[in-house]
Amino acid sequence: MKPTLTIFTPTYNRAYTLHLCYESLARQSCKDFEWLIVDDGSTDHTQDLVNNWVMEGKVRIQYAYQENQGMHEAHNKAYELINTELNVCIDSDDYMPDNAVEKILNFWKKHGSNEVAGIIGLDAKTNGEVLGTKLPEGIKTATLSGLHSKYKMKGDKKLVYRTELMKMIPAYPVFPGEKYCPLSFKYILVDQECPLLIMNEVLCYVEYLEDGSSMNIINQYKKNPKGFSFFRKTAMKYSPTLKSKFRESIHYVSSNFMVGNKKYLLDSPCKFVTLMATPFGALLYLYIKRTSRATVLKAN
Repeated sequence: MKPTLTIFTPTYNRAYTLHLCYESLARQSCKDFEWLIVDDGSTDHTQDLVNNWVMEGKVRIQYAYQENQGMHEAHNKAYELINTELNVCIDSDDYMPDNAVEKILNFWKKHGSNEVAGIIGLDAKTNGEVLGTKLPEGIKTATLSGLHSKYKMKGDKKLVYRTELMKMIPAYPVFPGEKYCPLSFKYILVDQECPLLIMNEVLCYVEYLEDGSSMNIINQYKKNPKGFSFFRKTAMKYSPTLKSKFRESIHYVSSNFMVGNKKYLLDSPCKFVTLMATPFGALLYLYIKRTSRATVLKAN
C-alpha cells in the first residue's frame, strides 16, 4: 500500500550525521511514510550506510544516486520520484520529533483539501527553542510571502506540500558551471496558487553545520550568480510590498554585476525599481567581492 507522505532528504557526504534523521524516522509513532534519500554524488560511505538501513527494515526507504549537481537538482530529482499525496524535505543534518508524521497526517486528514498547498509548521533548535517567531494565532491559512510581509514571521519553517501541486510548478533551472538556485523559487510560485494551512507544532529539529549551505551563503552567492539572478527576478515580480521589491532588486543588480550582464535593466521585470536600486546593488556587489564571511547575508 502506497504511503501518504514522502520525507525526502538531499545529501552530500553527510554519512557522519545522516543517522540522526534515520533514527528519528525509525522512532515515528506513525509509519505511513517513505524516506526518499537523494544522494547528490557523495564520495563517503553514505550508500553503504543506507543499504544497511534498508536491510534493517525499520523504515521504508528509496535511495536515488546522481552525480553531484547541487541542492536544487537534488530537489528536482526528488519531485520527479515522489508519488505520495504529501511531501516534506528534512535536511541531512536535521531530524523529526517522534510524533511528527502522526501530527502531520492527522492535521491533514482533518483540514487538508485541494484548496490549500499543504502545511506550514515550526522548526526548532535541538534544545526545543523555536526558530524565529511562532506562526500567527487566529488564522487558518496564509501564503508564505503573506506570513513574512503581513505577520512579520521570522526564522525557518517546515513546509509540507501537496505533491500534485509541486509537480505542476516548473523545476529549478540549471546553469552551466553553477550548482545552486534558491529553493524559495518554487515556494514563491506555489504562493500564487493557494495558501498553506497553519500548524503551530514543531515538525523538525535543525542544526546548522559548518559545511551546510546556510552557513556558506556568501560563497554560494559568489559561485552561483546566474541562479541567484534568476531567483531575484521571480522574487521581484511577486514581491507583496514595494520594500521587498526594492530589496530583491538590490540583490538582482549585485548578481548581474557578478555575471557581467550589462542588459540587466532591460531583463528586469521591475525596471524603475531596479534603476533606483542600482547604486545599492553596486555597493553590495563590492562588499561581497571583498568578504568571505558566511553569516552576514541572508539570501533566501
